[in-house]
Amino acid sequence: MPHLQFEINKKIENNIKEEFITKVMSIFSKVMDTGTDHIAISIREYDKYSLSIGRADIKDDICLMNLDIREGRTLEKRRELVLLYMDLVENLFNVNRKNQYATLTEHKGEDFHLIEKYLGSWERGEDPLA
Repeated sequence: MPHLQFEINKKIENNIKEEFITKVMSIFSKVMDTGTDHIAISIREYDKYSLSIGRADIKDDICLMNLDIREGRTLEKRRELVLLYMDLVENLFNVNRKNQYATLTEHKGEDFHLIEKYLGSWERGEDPLA
């Protein structure tokens, strides 16, 4: 059950968040070759001066991403995911890509729990809730 967390230092309109969530799930499903029912997404909005990246001006819009995923994907797939999310954040939230930072943390499938069960190890083309 990936937990995809996006922190941003400005307010985003609800219709933009809805579009963002739909696209985040679609991108994850396609790149990581899995379903969408187990994807968790957090969007956290902060005040302007509550987030920073050393390379950005303190007044800039910032997006920090924490992507908790199951282990098993290649570096190329993880990099593809991050770059697609950076494009999405730039296009929908208007945050320059140089002002974005992503951290991926990999976990065993058994670290992810839903009411029905915990997840197994990732397998190509899987339905993790089956």
